Parts: sequence; C-alpha cells; structure tokens
Amino acid sequence: MKAFRQLGFLKLPFQRAQASPDDHRVLALFRNRAELKKAFGDLKDDLERLKDRIKQQEGVTRRVRETLAALEARLGVNETAYPALVFYQLRHLWQRGHEQLERFCGELTAQQDALERRAHLAEHNRQQFAKRQAAEQHLQGARQLAAQAAERLESLERQRARLRRLWHFFKRRALEHTITRARAESAEADVSLESAQRVAAEIAATPVPPFLGLSLQARRMINLTVIAYAQVMCQRLTVMPLLLTRARDAVQSRDVIDEYGARAECLSLMGQIERAEALLSSNARASRDIGERSKALRLLAQYRDSEDAIPTADSIAAASAQAVGSPAGIANVLAEDTWHIHGILLR
Repeated sequence: MKAFRQLGFLKLPFQRAQASPDDHRVLALFRNRAELKKAFGDLKDDLERLKDRIKQQEGVTRRVRETLAALEARLGVNETAYPALVFYQLRHLWQRGHEQLERFCGELTAQQDALERRAHLAEHNRQQFAKRQAAEQHLQGARQLAAQAAERLESLERQRARLRRLWHFFKRRALEHTITRARAESAEADVSLESAQRVAAEIAATPVPPFLGLSLQARRMINLTVIAYAQVMCQRLTVMPLLLTRARDAVQSRDVIDEYGARAECLSLMGQIERAEALLSSNARASRDIGERSKALRLLAQYRDSEDAIPTADSIAAASAQAVGSPAGIANVLAEDTWHIHGILLR
C-alpha cells in the first residue's frame, strides 16, 4: 500500500474531476481572445474597404481635376472655346427638356394622387356608412327587445309581489316558472344588446385603410400624357434639324465634341439652342396638342403584360404615325429615350 501511495499518478483515474476557479478564468480568457480576434478581423476588413473607397474617390477626384484642367485649356483658346460652349449648352438643352417633363409628370402625379386619395376615402366612408346603418338598425332592435324583456320581467315580479295570500300558492308557483323564463330571456336580450353595441363601436373605430398608391389605369394615363408632351417638345424642334440629335450625342459623350465648326457656326448653333429653349418653355397650344396626342396614344398603346404601366415603343411609334399633324421623322421618344424619359415614367 505504501508503494501505491508513492505512485500518486495511479490515483488519478479514481479521483473525481473538480473544476477550479483558475480553469474558469482560463476558459474566459480563451473566449475573450477568440472574440477579440474576430473583432480585429472585422476591423481589418472595414479598414481595407475604406482604403478601397479612398482610392476610388481619389481616382474620381483626379479625373475631375483633369477634366477641369482640360476645360480651362479649351476655354483659353478661341478655336476650342466656342465648341466647348456649344457642347455644354446642348447638354443643358437636353437637361432642360428632361426637367420640364419631370416637373410635368410630378404635377400630374400629384393631381391624380389627390383625386384617388379622395375617392379612396369616399369609398371607405360609403362602405362604413352602410355598415354603420346596418349596425344602428340592429342595435336599435336589440335595445327594443332588451327594454321589452326587462319591462315584462318587472311586470311579472310586480304581479308576484301582489300574490301574498295562502290561497295564491299555486298561482305564485306557476308564476315563478314564468319569471324564470322571462329572466333568462331578459339576460339573453342584454347579451344581444352588448354584442350589438360592441359591433357598432368597432365599426365606428375602424380606421381608414392605407392608400396603396396610384392605380394601374392612372399610371398608364400619366405615362401616355408625358409621352405626348415629349412628342410635342420634339415636334417644336423639328424646325431646327439635327439639333436634338446633337444634344443627345453631347449628353452621351463624356468628352467635349469638336465637330461644331468654326466660331461663326458655333455662334449660329448657340442662337438655335437659345430659340429651342424658348420653344420648349412656350405654353402656346401646349395643352391642346398634348390632349390630342395623348388621346391618339390611348387608342393604340399596347403593353407587354397586364401589369405593365409603360407602353411598348412599337405601339407608340404606330400611334404617332397615325396622329394628325405628325411630321415625318419625329423622334420615337421611347425607343430613343429622348429627354431620358424612361427615368421619368411611372412603373
């Protein structure tokens, strides 16, 4: 036995493992270390992403500076200054048309939204009025039945109170059964009255359901009207051939285009751009022209599916070709995305 006691390691399998406070601290340290490593890794990833964003922003800033330096160099020389002026004025003309369409679409949307919200509220009130009327009728009937039952019960109890003589024993016993039934009927009438009152209160407290937005028919009508306005704007610029095409090319190009000719030709183009902006801003006959074109578009517009609010470009082209007074060669505003109209139309 002494020899066994000297070999203390032989006791280990027979001892119950006991966790010491130091073991808990070690586990907590390992857990904290793992969490810190994970947080450190996340911070490193965030740092790398921020470095990438800084590099991207530095690249954008460098390109902007290069563009400004090139523009300054262009504006410093007459031969290149006038084409640059024409280029940016053409871009402004395109943006002017886009802003007009966007503002027009916003006004139409606001008007139609107000109309449909009022109609939504009126329909809710109409439905609630019918429900309230039915609930009030039911409540009135329940009140009458409860009052009649209570009055009958009170009358029977007064009648029983008068039967105090000994010879009224059998009448009083028969009347007790009637009073019991009348009390049950009165209680049932009270329950019905409470139910009717609860239903009427729930109907009165019913909130207006949320307005889910413009209907498909309204969005289609607004889109067709905006397309009609875009066509009217294009038609006004047909007296200046190639101006709209040049404006589109200027918007699609990142660099200044030098194909506008010498100083005299550039000044002529700038004069045309000024007149074009005045034509776009003119309200003369605008409402009538837009109304006629939108009417023609509504007759022939087709859609890819039953839930689509934007018509197909082919149907718009066919409708434009059949419209009275449509000049040959008018731009297909949907197919060519004139004035960036696809960014304006409602989905």
